[in-house]
Amino acid sequence: MSKSLSEAVRTRIRALRSTARFSQFVGVGTVGATVDNVVLFLLVQRTGLGLAWAKLIAWELGIVVIFVINEQWTFSSHGEDGVGPLGRRFVRSNAVRFGGLLVTLAVLTVLTEQFDVWFMAANVIGIGVGFFVNYTCESLYTWQVHQE
Repeated sequence: MSKSLSEAVRTRIRALRSTARFSQFVGVGTVGATVDNVVLFLLVQRTGLGLAWAKLIAWELGIVVIFVINEQWTFSSHGEDGVGPLGRRFVRSNAVRFGGLLVTLAVLTVLTEQFDVWFMAANVIGIGVGFFVNYTCESLYTWQVHQE
């Protein structure tokens, strides 16, 4: 590994090791996961909407809540001001979290269909599995905390 590449990796790792930011991200993620779970439960139990469609709707509502809180609190000192940069961060955040959604959906599907786990428990487990990927990608790609 070249010196510049190794320094780039070290810089990113240092940025990810912020205890305060990680704690905030956990708190915000908990709020988002709560929104996701409440909406998922209501849509499945009250509308007859299929699990996959209900999960997509619940996921996007959770993502919007997470993005707004992260933008205003967790990563408030990162990123350019203005509507354009804000819109780009929102699109990047959705793209990053789409990967997390795929992980969550895979875990949800496998646990409910193969192991007969209750869909709400399977959803929480899936959210947990995707958490660290989301933290890493949101920090480094969406808000670019390593460029302080």
